[in-house]
Amino acid sequence: MRGFRDSSFSLPAIALVILTFIAGAVFVVSEPAQAKEYPTWQDVLDARKDEAKAKKKIEELQGLLEELTLAYQAAEEEAMRLGEIYYEAQLALDEAIYTQSQLQAEADEAAIVAEESRIKAGQFVAELARVGGGDLQATIFVNADEADSLLQRLGYAAKIAEQTDGIYAKALADQNTAQSLTDQAQVASDIREELQQEAEVAFDAANAAAIRAQNLLDEQLENQAQLEAQLAVLMEKREATEEDYQAGVIARQQSIVRGMIDPGQISGAGWARVTGGYISSHFGNRVHPIYGTVRFHAGIDLAYGCGNPVYAAREGTVSYSGWLGTGGNFIRLNHGDGITTGYMHLQNGSLYVKFGERVQTGQLIGRVGSTGASTGCHLHYETRRDMVAVDPYYFMADRGVRLG
Repeated sequence: MRGFRDSSFSLPAIALVILTFIAGAVFVVSEPAQAKEYPTWQDVLDARKDEAKAKKKIEELQGLLEELTLAYQAAEEEAMRLGEIYYEAQLALDEAIYTQSQLQAEADEAAIVAEESRIKAGQFVAELARVGGGDLQATIFVNADEADSLLQRLGYAAKIAEQTDGIYAKALADQNTAQSLTDQAQVASDIREELQQEAEVAFDAANAAAIRAQNLLDEQLENQAQLEAQLAVLMEKREATEEDYQAGVIARQQSIVRGMIDPGQISGAGWARVTGGYISSHFGNRVHPIYGTVRFHAGIDLAYGCGNPVYAAREGTVSYSGWLGTGGNFIRLNHGDGITTGYMHLQNGSLYVKFGERVQTGQLIGRVGSTGASTGCHLHYETRRDMVAVDPYYFMADRGVRLG
C-alpha cells in the first residue's frame, strides 16, 4: 500500500476537470415527435390514376424516407455526444472509487501502526514510573538483598530514558501520518460522492438520448419497408394488387431484420460465457494502449474476431444501449440486487437489444467490434456491484464461468 498516498493530491484536479466538463455541457434531448401519418395503399391507388399526382406522391414518399433517415442520424449524433460525456464521468468516478478505497486501506494500516506506537510509548512510561518510583535510598541501604537488582533495573531505566524522546517522536509521527491519510481518504470520499451524482446526471441524459435514437430507428425500420414498397408501385408504373404490395412490404422488412437470438454456453450456476477469445488486458490500473497514460481499467478485454457473437451473461433488463463515447457501442444489463454487466466496443449495427427490454441468459445481444477508442477487435466486459467495478475474471469464476 505504501507510496500510493501521493496520487491522492491529483484527485481534486481530476474532479475539477470532469465537473467543469459536465457542468459546461448542454444536455439537449428533444421531446418525442408527434406520431406521423404515412400514406396508405389507398393513397397510392388514388395517386397512380394521375401522372401529376403520382409524381407528387413519389416526391412525398422520397421526402419522408429522407426525413426518417435524417431524424435518426441527428438523434444518434446527440446520443453519441452525451454518451461521450457520460463515459468520461463514469471513468472519473471509477478512478475516484479506486483511489478512495486505496487511501482508506492505507489510512487503516497507518492507524494500526500508530496504535502500536502509542502502546509501546505507554509501556516505556510505565517502566520508567515502576523503576524510578519509591524510596530508592531505603531500598538500597535497608533491603540489601534487592540492591543489586534495583541498581541493574536503574541502569535499564537510564537506557530507556535515552530512547524516550525517539519513541515519543515516532508515536507522534505515526499518529500524524494516520490522521493525514484519514483526512485524504475523507476528501476522496467527498469527491467520489460528487462524481457519483454527476455520473448519474450524465447517465440519465445519455440514456434518454439513446432511447430517443432507438425509437427513431424503430420508426424508420417500421415505415421504411412500407414507403419503399409504395415507391416501387408508383415508379414502376405497374398494376400491383394489394396482395403484391403487402408481399413487397414483408420482403423489405425481412431484409432489415436486426439480429437473431443465439444462446451462449451456460454454467451450472446459471451464468453464460459472454464470448470467446483470450484476455488481452486485465482489470486494474494500466497504461492505456492509445493515450499512453496510466488509467484505471474497469473491466477485462477479451480479444476476439470482429463479428463474433456476444451473449448476455445473465437474464436481466437492458439499462443502456447506445454509443458510449470512446467505449463505442455499449450495452449494460441490470440483473437485480445491484449487479450489472457491461459490453463495450460492439460492432456497428449489432445492438440487438434496446433500453427496457428483458433478455435471457445466453441471449445474443451484440457482436464483437472495434468501435470507439479501440486498437482492434475485442469485447471490453465489465461487472459491477452497486455501480462499483469488480474484477470480471473472479466474479465470473465464482459463477462457474472461466473467461479467456
